Amino acid sequence: MLSRARPLDKGLLVSVVALALYGLATLYSAGQTDVPSFVTTIWQRQVIWLGVGLIVGLLTFRTSPRLLEWATPFVYAIAIFLLLLTLVIGTGAGTAAGTKSWITIGGHRLGQPAELAKVAVILMLARWLAALREPPTTLRQLIIPLVIAGGPFALVVLQHDLGSAIVFVAIVFFMLFWAGTKPSVLVFLASPLIALTLAFSTLAWTVWIAILLALLLWWRPYLWEGVLTMAVNLGMGIVAFPMWNRLAPYQQHRLLAFLSPEVDPRATGWHVIQSRVAVGSGGLLGKGFTEGTQKRLAFLPAQHTDFIFSVVGEELGFVGVLAALCLFAWLLFNLLRIARKATDPFSSLCVFGIAGLLFTHIVENVGMTINLMPITGIPLPFFSYGGSFLLACSIGVGIALRVAWESRQSGYAEASQ
Repeated sequence: MLSRARPLDKGLLVSVVALALYGLATLYSAGQTDVPSFVTTIWQRQVIWLGVGLIVGLLTFRTSPRLLEWATPFVYAIAIFLLLLTLVIGTGAGTAAGTKSWITIGGHRLGQPAELAKVAVILMLARWLAALREPPTTLRQLIIPLVIAGGPFALVVLQHDLGSAIVFVAIVFFMLFWAGTKPSVLVFLASPLIALTLAFSTLAWTVWIAILLALLLWWRPYLWEGVLTMAVNLGMGIVAFPMWNRLAPYQQHRLLAFLSPEVDPRATGWHVIQSRVAVGSGGLLGKGFTEGTQKRLAFLPAQHTDFIFSVVGEELGFVGVLAALCLFAWLLFNLLRIARKATDPFSSLCVFGIAGLLFTHIVENVGMTINLMPITGIPLPFFSYGGSFLLACSIGVGIALRVAWESRQSGYAEASQ
């Protein structure tokens, strides 16, 4: 047992433990308010979830990548089934009351299947991409990866969980990039999303269409790919407003609040305004641990989940924020290093997909606290309260530790020959 523990990747372990402890301390502080609430003791529940996550991580570490690769279709099928079940019996909660993301039985929320689905999509994409002799070079070859991620994406969109849906999109691009897909193909794949985003400004959309046309003439893809890409981008300009009207009201309000929080400062803009005030008032060293005024007076909403990073900014200031971001950067660096040294494509793609998942959550969560990203209800890894995403992170860390362990064992074997 000791011989198995020695080769564990210390860089990854230390970064995860440091983030978990930092997050637990911040969650404790988030509950110290002048207005009594259930958040006061929520850090104790997080300790339990951390214990469960430790067990899940250890079990995952003891699972061989070969066994994991074999079991991937079953994991993916279970994830799809749970997402379908969520559409039937799912409920919302907290700042995401308008969603149907939680499976609830007997009044007790059991978890969010979308978090398991994120890991399942990473595994399924890794399995398919690892089996290819050459990386995808055409849009036609991307159909299967898009279907793999598109199923869960569509089911999560039907749950009105736009934040998690965005994560699936990011995972596909990260893993296709790591698999060796040409940047030009990725640009063509992303172009409809860019066109949809810019369609609400006629000038911006027209400029983008001109840029896309120039790229098509420069890169010269297959004729059908170029025609299809241009047609879909033009179509985005037509369907943008109907798609906007199909968004849930709270999703529309969040996007409008992102553009201009002051338009409705007491409702949809309240979260962003209070978060910016909290972060900005922290200054260099912050107001002191547990002493954040926005938090203590309960002005800062969802301070234990969506906006827990605002607590860091208010109480520990720029130094505390920088420390947290450095720990996240260290975690991602360790994952990239492990992915690069993996002994097989499946393992490498899995670890890089996990890094992409965490990176997307970090960027979305930190960005929305300072109004650089729309409010999407995305948790911050190892900081935000909750079990579903923490368990997903634990599975990811367990996979990465196993991949790193096998890489080192392979290195020891080669050195002894």
